[in-house]
Amino acid sequence: MNGGALNNPGAEERIVRTACTHDCGGRCPLRAHVKDGVVTRVEAADGDGARYRACLRGRATRQRAYHPDRLKYPMRRVGERGEGKFERISWDEALDTVAGELKRVKETYGNSAIMAYMGGGSNGRLHGGRAMLRLLNMFGGCTWGWGNVSCAGAVIGGHVTYGTFLTGNTHDDHINSRLIIMWGWNPTDAIWDTETRRQLMEAKEAGVRFVGVDPRLTNSVAAYADKWIPIYPGTDTAMLVAMAHTIISEDLHDGKFIGRYTHGFEQYRDYVMGLENGVPKTAQWAEPITGVPAATIRGLAREYATSKPAALIDGWGPGRTAYGEQYHRAAMALAAITGNIGIRGGWAPGWGGGYPVLFIMESLPTFLNPLHDSGPKHRIPAYHVGSTTRVHSAELWDVILKGKAGGYPVDIKLMYHAGGNPLNQLSDTNKGVQALKKLEFYVVHEQFLTTSARFADIVLPVNTFLERDDIGAAWIGAPYFCYTNKCIESLYESKTDLQIITELAPRLGIEHFNDKKSDDEWLRELAATCKEIPDYDELKRRGYHTIELGEPFIAFRKQIEEPENNPFATPTGKIEIYSKMVEKLNDPQFPPIPKYIESWEGRNDPLFQKYPLQVINSHPKHRVHSTFWDVPTLRDTQRAGIQINTIDARVRGINDGDQVRVFNDRGEAVIPCWVTNRIMPGVVHLDEGNWFLPDEKGIDRGGCPNIFTRSGFTPGTCYPCNTALVQVEKA
Repeated sequence: MNGGALNNPGAEERIVRTACTHDCGGRCPLRAHVKDGVVTRVEAADGDGARYRACLRGRATRQRAYHPDRLKYPMRRVGERGEGKFERISWDEALDTVAGELKRVKETYGNSAIMAYMGGGSNGRLHGGRAMLRLLNMFGGCTWGWGNVSCAGAVIGGHVTYGTFLTGNTHDDHINSRLIIMWGWNPTDAIWDTETRRQLMEAKEAGVRFVGVDPRLTNSVAAYADKWIPIYPGTDTAMLVAMAHTIISEDLHDGKFIGRYTHGFEQYRDYVMGLENGVPKTAQWAEPITGVPAATIRGLAREYATSKPAALIDGWGPGRTAYGEQYHRAAMALAAITGNIGIRGGWAPGWGGGYPVLFIMESLPTFLNPLHDSGPKHRIPAYHVGSTTRVHSAELWDVILKGKAGGYPVDIKLMYHAGGNPLNQLSDTNKGVQALKKLEFYVVHEQFLTTSARFADIVLPVNTFLERDDIGAAWIGAPYFCYTNKCIESLYESKTDLQIITELAPRLGIEHFNDKKSDDEWLRELAATCKEIPDYDELKRRGYHTIELGEPFIAFRKQIEEPENNPFATPTGKIEIYSKMVEKLNDPQFPPIPKYIESWEGRNDPLFQKYPLQVINSHPKHRVHSTFWDVPTLRDTQRAGIQINTIDARVRGINDGDQVRVFNDRGEAVIPCWVTNRIMPGVVHLDEGNWFLPDEKGIDRGGCPNIFTRSGFTPGTCYPCNTALVQVEKA
């Protein structure tokens, strides 16, 4: 009954091993029950002895694959951009049109006028937007985006502090901690890796103490934490710096660790203690900024410094704020001065990748972009400010609207988009509407008529992971690979991204794009680049392969145990609390040591008088970004609407379930409200990924949080999508 092979029509029901390759940390192995070429149900693979139990999203994949609104054939726009009016056309007509537009734009404006946009729609090693990049690079190059919506602050912070963004231990090490601080980290809803929730519960049952720091009492705080500390969005750095003041002033820091493994403690100490500017960063200083009582700040500081080993896990949400890079760097500094890096039970704050499984196997090669320019050569890795051919995707709408006349390096005329939903997921959605309307041509690969796809000139239907072979890797540190065996033939006229691009290539005069390789040949070749996969056929048969580490992986263990032979990859060879790389930037908004810098659209912004509520967004348990929005059984698992505290609701005459008007100068929504004490006063919350559904007046009825956020990025390249002010009133 078991096997990885595709069913034969008319055969008895068989179980096909596959895996979810959506953009969350799990990459969960699944078992698809297939009969007569139809998936009848999908279940977690742990019944086969796998340790990886899939969440509700992966198990709802069948409903998504067979959803009645799924795109079935190529379509051409016949109405105005955004109207969603299309007509069916053939594949030949669609691909001929796309090829013709690519050649026209190249000949008229040059390759830099072609923008490639690749989102997180598929995270397999073969399928997804990489085929598009491969084609456009072979076509002479393109402009493409940089920046990481999810975790730019953690990535940049890791590079300038440790010399790498690969930080954190594997989560089976949490049982060795005495204290775990979940700072803006919600692994119960946003899958970190497939085993994390179980490993955290094992730690809790073993007596590890948990503290949650978050504006919301999240499901993770409710499940694990012994104490919840609410904090105003965008002020996390102030609390971390104030904790450092308590630790240093009470002589609780680890002087031996600091002296041997760090660089720049003296400069940081002078800032924290007030010697630099005359303002000691005490707990009393931080209390009015953060909303956290000074006694609570001092208490957590003492507990963290004296509970070694302790894990301060800096979730990515607080990094998606104005100056979010300072939050991650302040967390790194606090871990360094307490000696909680490179040891069992500790945690090196940052990206939190644990074992770097995602980076030990190659993906479909995209070739070098002939137009590639990363900017000034001394820059920090992943920091492309100054590039003439790459644009930060947080500025995508401004680049399209203003171009060279507005000071940007390119004039974008055509956008090729494979994977993702940028209009919904990037900041300032209404500005994005105007930008997409300005394009001369826009082509989208999609499975549904999403917010973005409604603005396309040509929409090309892509199949789901149930309809193709691929390999996935857990990108947040769990040491395993999974194989997505093809379960059924592609539904309707859908194709893989690779199939689409392979058929497009000869229309552009590109030979040898795919060299007639089958998916299996590609995957076998890619798997051969990874020594941790000993047997490709066994991976395919079993559906997953675990890299047995024998013990928890500890980030920077070698650097701490044998520093003479294993320096950190920084200019000084040490953990740089004072960064030599950042020093070269000479930017007061991005200082060499982590500092609290007051946020725009924070509580002290004059705009606060007009819009007195801070709006934040986070990953819900029932979606992967905007994917799964339209699966009814998943939507039923979480209340829709905006979360608002009881106090804020009462003064506005709002009752639970009322329709409310949420607005600022950038956008307006009318949506239900959820009145609750699980969010602190002064803060409201919307689920990230809610679809932008404007009515005839342009008022959003879906609750997309990005209609309220502004475009642009922070000095450390973060997306400040948790920095915005709104007002809420009864509709």
